[in-house]
Amino acid sequence: MKLDRLLAIVVLLMNKRMVQAKELADLFEVSVRTIYRDVEAIDQAGIPIVTYQGAGGGIGIEEGYRLDRNLMTNDEYAAIATALRSVATTYDGHRNHMLLEKISSIIAPARMEEFRNKSHHVLVDYSPWGMSEPLEARLEEFRIAIEKQRVVSFAYSSSQGEVTSRCVEPHTLLMKGRQWYVYAYCKTREEFRLFKLMRMKELTIQKATFTRRPLTIGAQPWDQEWSRADHVISLTLRFHTRIRHLVEEQFGAEVLVENVPGKLDVAVAYPEDRWLYGFLLSFGDNVEVLHPPHLRELIRSQAAAITRIYESSNGNMT
Repeated sequence: MKLDRLLAIVVLLMNKRMVQAKELADLFEVSVRTIYRDVEAIDQAGIPIVTYQGAGGGIGIEEGYRLDRNLMTNDEYAAIATALRSVATTYDGHRNHMLLEKISSIIAPARMEEFRNKSHHVLVDYSPWGMSEPLEARLEEFRIAIEKQRVVSFAYSSSQGEVTSRCVEPHTLLMKGRQWYVYAYCKTREEFRLFKLMRMKELTIQKATFTRRPLTIGAQPWDQEWSRADHVISLTLRFHTRIRHLVEEQFGAEVLVENVPGKLDVAVAYPEDRWLYGFLLSFGDNVEVLHPPHLRELIRSQAAAITRIYESSNGNMT
């Protein structure tokens, strides 16, 4: 991840007078050209970078300028370490490990034990149980494609079950709802789209390159797309109170209304697709769709089809 690399470069320059660009490129497994772009970004951020020419030259921080090691507290460094360990559970653990080592080098020896204790108080493990090797490989392929700005093609299965061929310019890897996605400009649809990695097959990194398009990640454009008025439907659901804890975890206790004794009603909005049908069916007989009527009928029909499968004498799906 570029931010991790920039931080690691700053830390290295804090601890060394000068580092060669080739040394940095080998360390982070990127091109020398990428390192010079990173250094330019660091300089623009306000940390004065100088380059020394000649055989013994390299990159360093301007003489007399040094980041104060007390700029952050031990607790703040521990928080950064905790965040990096959590990210490393699903993404590029080797590089994050190197960065953790560099951050550890900043901590004064007398406070090292305290730092280690605090940085191990919490770990957020984003990886699913039994994370599959294909997913890890796909993440790495997209990391390379994004870094090198290479076009990627793949066959994609939509939430409606439709399989199409896509050619995209990948911009950002995103974990959302414990699933990995890539936010990319789809050359087929001529707009940005969100693609789930596990719905892809026949993935190929093309030789063709692209120029990154303007994109404000802080605005979380995928959320704006998800909540579009023409993309979602309003639902009224009724749950049995025996699964109150699950319903509260999913929707929040403040939105639940007990209009009928022993039942909890909630009004929500979701995109209507196969995910929604599976989500509702996962609650079994603990949920009833009150609105809209067409969704109520669809869930009733799917539940009846499931019943017919299990009533079959030979156990074969028809």
